[in-house]
Amino acid sequence: MNQFKDWGFSTDWWQGKKGEYWVLGQAILSLGFVLLPVYTPTNFQLLAEQNQLIIWAGTLVFGTIAAVLLIGGGLHLGENLTPLPHPKQHSQLVTTGIYGIIRHPLYGGVVFLAIAYGFWQWSLAHLIGAVLLFVFFNFKANREEIWLENKFSDYGDYQSRVKKLIPWLY
Repeated sequence: MNQFKDWGFSTDWWQGKKGEYWVLGQAILSLGFVLLPVYTPTNFQLLAEQNQLIIWAGTLVFGTIAAVLLIGGGLHLGENLTPLPHPKQHSQLVTTGIYGIIRHPLYGGVVFLAIAYGFWQWSLAHLIGAVLLFVFFNFKANREEIWLENKFSDYGDYQSRVKKLIPWLY
């Protein structure tokens, strides 16, 4: 229970003042992704049978990107880490390490992990699910960035230099 308090949750969490509903939405969407059935259209299946290398390469590339983003993001955030989009009261802005390449590496990492899983299962349903995760995390990051701009005066400069969810691209 103390961990929730350390993350910034309070007894009035149900009011959603720190983005608690974003965390709930993320949990529901993640569970939905895991429960998606593997769906591979016939043409998609024929492509896989002809070139198994696509599946393994996609899984390896996207899985590696996901691991770098998730591990780097968690390590560099340190004590600032919270599932809430609202920054912790005594947090500091992190702009070094992986945060010098991407503003939201944990969100991006989850999306890349979902893409890797879609390749591994060769599932169109999971690749579409990864797109939905991307859209969700983009909106969550937008809300988080409003709070970050209010808390950190130099966030706007950082925001203009570093991409949001996909390193060097977006």
